[in-house]
Amino acid sequence: MSENTTEVIVGGAILALAIGFGVYAAQIAGVGTGGAGYPLSASFRSADGVSLGTDVRLAGVKIGTVTGIDLDETTYRAVTTFTVRDGIEVPDDSSVVISSEGLLGGNYVEILPGGSPFSYAAGDEVLDTQGAVSLVSLLMKFVAGGDQ
Repeated sequence: MSENTTEVIVGGAILALAIGFGVYAAQIAGVGTGGAGYPLSASFRSADGVSLGTDVRLAGVKIGTVTGIDLDETTYRAVTTFTVRDGIEVPDDSSVVISSEGLLGGNYVEILPGGSPFSYAAGDEVLDTQGAVSLVSLLMKFVAGGDQ
């Protein structure tokens, strides 16, 4: 009988640990936020490495996620829609840049805040953008002599 009690206690502890890891992973991924936030959009020449669910960061802190990527067929630019957490006001002279986490890391959308006293409203488009920089093309330019 004592073996059954021990098995139940160990099984319960493992189940509680698994639930704890699940809750932690959901918080890190931003799954229980309920879509709280307001949408903004930006168009990029190149949105390499950005997909649905990519982090949007301000000062290195995740403040939103990318919710949509589409091609503008007239300008051939990648139009990206993303959310910004409620309570965070982005100045209307801010820049949006696709940054890399490092040589082997992924890309994320970074907001570089400006100094304007006015802020973007829900649904506005950020005009000052910089697309992704391809490390492969930079290396090819370096190897080829840099003047190309």
